[in-house]
Amino acid sequence: MDAQFQPMRGTANPHIQTLLPRLIRRKIEQQPVWQRLDLPDGDFVDLAWSEAPEGAKHKPRLVLFHGLEGSVNSPYAHGLMDVCRKNGWLAVVMHFRGCSGEPNRSPRAYHSGETGDSRFFLNWLHQTLGPAPTAAVGYSLGGNMLGCYLAEAGENTLLQAAVIVSAPLMLGPCSYRLEQGLSRVYNRYLLNELKHSTQRKLDRYPDIMPLPNFSLKNIHSIREFDNTLTAPLHGFKNADDYYHQCSALPMLPAIQIPLLIIHAKDDPFMAPEVIPDLSQLPENIEYQLTEHGGHVGFVSGTWKKPQMWLEQRIPEWLTPYLEKTA
Repeated sequence: MDAQFQPMRGTANPHIQTLLPRLIRRKIEQQPVWQRLDLPDGDFVDLAWSEAPEGAKHKPRLVLFHGLEGSVNSPYAHGLMDVCRKNGWLAVVMHFRGCSGEPNRSPRAYHSGETGDSRFFLNWLHQTLGPAPTAAVGYSLGGNMLGCYLAEAGENTLLQAAVIVSAPLMLGPCSYRLEQGLSRVYNRYLLNELKHSTQRKLDRYPDIMPLPNFSLKNIHSIREFDNTLTAPLHGFKNADDYYHQCSALPMLPAIQIPLLIIHAKDDPFMAPEVIPDLSQLPENIEYQLTEHGGHVGFVSGTWKKPQMWLEQRIPEWLTPYLEKTA
């Protein structure tokens, strides 16, 4: 057990920890530089840079992959981008399809195991800006996706190191967890976000969904959404098939680069099944399990001066990999 994280006094509650960053990091301090990247299939993803990339080609790079229905507006994203800017690193949030505020053009969107867009983007990044030390951080869904990508890429990844935070590394058990107790509040919130995003897409492209007779009104959980939309739109038999094929935990031993995984024991989004058997992890993977922290929370410090622990821990851990050849 790593004792480096100590929650702010009176905030050891997992729900307080989960929600506090939205109060502390309410506004983006500096507006990002936006860029649209066209994909080979005619769709697009939107990039949010910490600064104009053309003038920062030789700086260390940090790629951020957000969580379910997240964006650069998510507190963990723009907070870490500000830290990167201060450190002299170039940071970029690659928005998953449809997550930048504009519906994407194809029936498919994104999911926990969709690595194709990220692989295309990382290759494009290397080809466009040239070589430079590069790392990635994935939060929640984006963390599971990053784990899948790293396992698939093996030693052929263009990343020097990576960090995974609060990721549902076993998707099936985590989907059930969201249907229990107070976690149902998050299930309802995330489901509403998914429904709104889907409806915006349908309003823009009325005939885009190749699924006859489906109704958003009849979907009442993340699992039902995945069974009705995510699975058939992305080539899976059903939600269980999707969860089985795209859970990153069984893939971790295939990862070749240095990786830090951070989980909180009290994460209301997680099930105990996400905690790996440490004896099965290769030496290049460091696993940090804290008693408290909630879901992508980890708020320490004091009420007068709160500190976002992840914004200290992640850069500190990544610095040797990003700056050793910079």
